Amino acid sequence: MDRAALADFLHARREALHPADVGLSAGPRRRTAGLRREEVATLATMSTDYYTRLEQQRGPQPSTQMLAALARALRLSVDERDYLYRMAGQAVPDRLGGADHVAPALQRVFDRLSDTPALIISHVGETLLQNPLSVALLGDHVARDGWGRFEAWRWFVEPATERAHYPEDDRDRQSRAIVAGLRAAYGTLGPASVAGELAAALQARSAEFAGLWERQEVAQRFADHKVLLHPEVGAIEVDCQVLFTDDRAQALLVLTPEPRSEAEEKLRLLAVLGTQQLAPGR
Repeated sequence: MDRAALADFLHARREALHPADVGLSAGPRRRTAGLRREEVATLATMSTDYYTRLEQQRGPQPSTQMLAALARALRLSVDERDYLYRMAGQAVPDRLGGADHVAPALQRVFDRLSDTPALIISHVGETLLQNPLSVALLGDHVARDGWGRFEAWRWFVEPATERAHYPEDDRDRQSRAIVAGLRAAYGTLGPASVAGELAAALQARSAEFAGLWERQEVAQRFADHKVLLHPEVGAIEVDCQVLFTDDRAQALLVLTPEPRSEAEEKLRLLAVLGTQQLAPGR
């Protein structure tokens, strides 16, 4: 771990960002060039004291989880992320299979989406980011640990929860699409990748998955028209639009209702319900 180089890099990247770059308001009395330390800490979901100690060359060696959070908070490019990991004395994640780093271009678009559900997923179906409306509609997948962050795992191992979001007559189609998408990732990343590990784990846990895996269907389906179910507001009809990174390793999914439709009204109601549920003391 090169404490001095790490501290200098964090300081420089923090000062290079403007509040608007990360979806924050500058406010009328800002004197700091770039972001404040407490703003970076909030974006990275860590304490201000912890982040301050890193910039002052007196913090502990950051874990890979902390580094991933800092890379997202500071909107680092892949090359900058790799440098951050090396200065912290950690192994650099695989560029395609390592899904803990959100591409800055997708992050910037994502930061501006507040009135419609949006999420960023990896090539293997791991949920990397969700906005509040996506959490209210689909549940908080980013907060999950391990395989629970992956759609295929939740769909086949935790069907009672995950499949409740879809009408019963659409679940077979969704099952095949999820397996075909994982097969596509497996073909790109190989059997020794996270896609291979996930496929092996699912074959051991789900006979349904194992049967579909044997079909050898390969496809990536993101753009789609679908109906999603919510226990309080009912069925919501949306179009799923997708924006990929250049290497297609990550995708930003945006769920939009027809303008002036019943679905649009339901999403507005869900936004209010989600805010109330997240309010302190509720």
